[in-house]
Amino acid sequence: MQTDLLDRVRKLLAKAEDEGCTPAEAEALTAKAAELMARYGIDRALLGALHPETDSVGDRVFDLDNPWAAVKAHLLAGLAGALRCQCILLNRRQPGSRVHVFGFLSDLERADILFTSLLVQMARALAAQPVPAYGGAAKAWRRSWMLGFASAVVARVRAAEEAAVASASADDSQAANGRPSAELVLADRALTVRRQAEHAYPRTRRTRVTYSGSGYADGYREGQKADIGGAKLRSRPAGALSR
Repeated sequence: MQTDLLDRVRKLLAKAEDEGCTPAEAEALTAKAAELMARYGIDRALLGALHPETDSVGDRVFDLDNPWAAVKAHLLAGLAGALRCQCILLNRRQPGSRVHVFGFLSDLERADILFTSLLVQMARALAAQPVPAYGGAAKAWRRSWMLGFASAVVARVRAAEEAAVASASADDSQAANGRPSAELVLADRALTVRRQAEHAYPRTRRTRVTYSGSGYADGYREGQKADIGGAKLRSRPAGALSR
């Protein structure tokens, strides 16, 4: 049943990525995908609490090539953080970025699926933008646009996750079935993941991505069209990376 749900998410996102999909259609498809993805995450977490062998802590290294490797890493960190994972930005000898992501396997899978799809959607949306600059200014504008897009879609994912947790908590209060509450399960999983990351990297420091271009607001508005998971929210920064 859970595999079927995740297959539906993949199909919805594939349709949203299609070049023939209109912005309105992509909005509806991605919103539904985020809703199903969040529900899947809660279901897997609750199942894992009862049967730990079904969902263990793992990790995955993402090597992100240029162009825009730092922006891709920022998007990945925001999405993974929204899905209760921990990210460490590593040094990389060759050009590009390397991100080490820790999380329960079901959450790592969700982060990978969303990240892959949103990279495609972001690139397609950026290609359609009239860039109001040339040369270095155009590059700065594109970079700031993508950071705005990333912040918007991460806010959508966070909204979907928060709605799923609230719904599961309401179900917990109405059903005396002896299962652990969703909030306690998720808090315990978050602590487990954080300890795993801290064990691998005892010393880290916070870092943030900055920008100088003027395209952030335009990118944020475009990212809102993806409408990942519910009502519009005010601008909020995507999750920062640890390094």
